[in-house]
Amino acid sequence: MPRKKDHIFISVVGESDASQKTHKLAKEVGRLIAKAGATLVCGGLRGVMEAAARGAKSEGGLTIGILPGSHREEANPYIDIPIITGLGYARNKLVVKTGQAVIAVGGRYGTLSEIGFALGYGIPVVGLETWELIRGDGRVDQGIVRVRTPKEAVKTAFRLIKKKYKPRTKERGI
Repeated sequence: MPRKKDHIFISVVGESDASQKTHKLAKEVGRLIAKAGATLVCGGLRGVMEAAARGAKSEGGLTIGILPGSHREEANPYIDIPIITGLGYARNKLVVKTGQAVIAVGGRYGTLSEIGFALGYGIPVVGLETWELIRGDGRVDQGIVRVRTPKEAVKTAFRLIKKKYKPRTKERGI
């Protein structure tokens, strides 16, 4: 079935070695993204990426994995569309640019790079138990919209997308 031009793509980023708590949060984020009718984009590997994709698949959602390596088999089993890049960490830019918003769940330095790319490109970032950025003068950078729950993360991502891209976008409801 063809996708409309106004279809929503949300990127989920986070560490590949996720704790049980972070895994649970990411799975619920993925589930809610699919339930709302959006496509989930991630790095396609394990940890937060696999949990989010698994959650999306539990609701019949579509998942895209932008892989760092050169082999389709690297993708976790919940990825519908594996995109082979051979770019290593440079693929983080593609993960970010494919989404209209980024939800960061937990995360290490790779996640931090994705947050940085998103903020640099003006793509909204929603943070769920992730990095906090402190400016040189000690002020907390407000670029990451911090939330407490997966439901709040997905609702906030949709709100920020609608604000940025105006009335072209819709959600089915969370």
